[in-house]
Formats: sequence, C-alpha cells, structure tokens
Amino acid sequence: MKITLRIWRQANKDAQGKMQTYQLDNVSEEMSFLEMLDLLNEQLTDQDVEPVAFDHDCREGICGMCGVVINGAPHGRYNSPVATTTCQLHMRNFKDGDVIDIEPWRAGAFPVIKDLAVDRSAFDRIIQAGGYISVNTGSAPDAHSTPAPKREADKAFDAATCIGCGACVAACPNSSGMLFTSAKIAHLANLPQGQPERRLRVKAMVAAHDENGFGGCTNVGECAAVCPKSIPLESIGQLNRDLIASLFRGDGRTIS
Repeated sequence: MKITLRIWRQANKDAQGKMQTYQLDNVSEEMSFLEMLDLLNEQLTDQDVEPVAFDHDCREGICGMCGVVINGAPHGRYNSPVATTTCQLHMRNFKDGDVIDIEPWRAGAFPVIKDLAVDRSAFDRIIQAGGYISVNTGSAPDAHSTPAPKREADKAFDAATCIGCGACVAACPNSSGMLFTSAKIAHLANLPQGQPERRLRVKAMVAAHDENGFGGCTNVGECAAVCPKSIPLESIGQLNRDLIASLFRGDGRTIS
C-alpha cells in the first residue's frame, strides 16, 4: 500500500524543528511500524537524504525504547485495538492512502536529541532517588523464604510490568511522570522487602520527579489510556496515600 508520512525532523536539541512530508510505496500490511520506518530510511539513504533518527532496541515490546507519537497518540494507541508499543504496532492497522503524523515525545523533561529520539534520562534519575532496596542480601535467598500475600504480590507484579517508555508523560497535558513514578514505587511498596525504606522512598522519588521538570498530576487519565502495559491509575492513588502518610508519620513504621 501507499502512505504519506509527515515526520518531525530536528537536527539537534537546539535546532528549530519542523514536519517533513514523505511518500512511501510498497508498504506491506505485515510490516511493523518500525520496519516501515526502516523502509523509509532505506529510501532516504538511496536519495542521499539524512535518515530519520528514532529510538529502538529489542523490537519485542519489552524495552520501551521505541516510543513515538503516531497521529496524536503515544505508540499509535488509537490505531491499535490493543495496548501495544510502537514496535508491536503493525501496518495492517492502517489503510492504503493514509496520512500518518509521527512526532517525538513532547515534554520539557524529555528534550529532543534528534528527530524522533528524545532524552529520557530523567526517568533514570527518579529511579536513582529511591527505586531500589538497599540491603546486603548475600547469596540469593530461596524464593519462598519471605512470604507475600497473593493480593499484594499481584499488585507488585502488575506495577513491575512498567517498561519506562514515557508514553504516560507524552499523553499527559501536564507532562506528568506520575504513572511511571507510582508504578516503580508500588512495585516495592507491596512487597515485604520494600517496607523498611517505604516512607523515605516515596518522598525521595516524588521529589526527584518534580526536580526533573515533570508536571503535576491532575487525574486526567490519558496516561493509563495509552500505557502499553496497562498500568492502572490506582497506582497513583497508592503513591498519594504513601506520600501523605510519610509526611505525617515520623516514626518510620510500616505504612498500611
């Protein structure tokens, strides 16, 4: 099929970017969205035109590197019947003759590196602020040595599916990273191993979130709507409860 691509081109973070239009023929319905971009870059290379820069790695929906905004939705969520990453979005979800707009994540905390590639290291700094358990474990413990109630374990595993792609930030009108931050906090807050630092963790990670230029959460809900791993808004509610408890409870007890 034939498609028209309108792609954001920007030489570097300091350059003035703009949308460029390209025509692409012989696009197979079986191609993934990234394979279609590969085809475009082959065509541009043959024409001695600079290829389009975009992030990608595993191409299996695992790493979260491939995020772009497609027709106004992160990962092309509204062009797909299921929640998915860009690399797992296929061209069969588009029609012959379609015009497709492709843009980078647009957020102050995610400056553009080049074209569709953005710097998401602000997420790394949130994790560095407290998204870990600082304990000397020695050798690996048996899997059943620290029992966890099934309900809490399920919530922890659901939160742990977050791949840190940044779609939540790109979709939020405030460019908030609260869905990502809450998922990383909830992952540890629902496990016994995460309890000793639970109070300090939530304060440190929320502070890092704000320091890195993310906006505040106003419960619009677009973050959960486009999340490729379907992280629920309830995780933000848990973050807020833990944060309030950490501000008013100074004895370090476990927060329930």
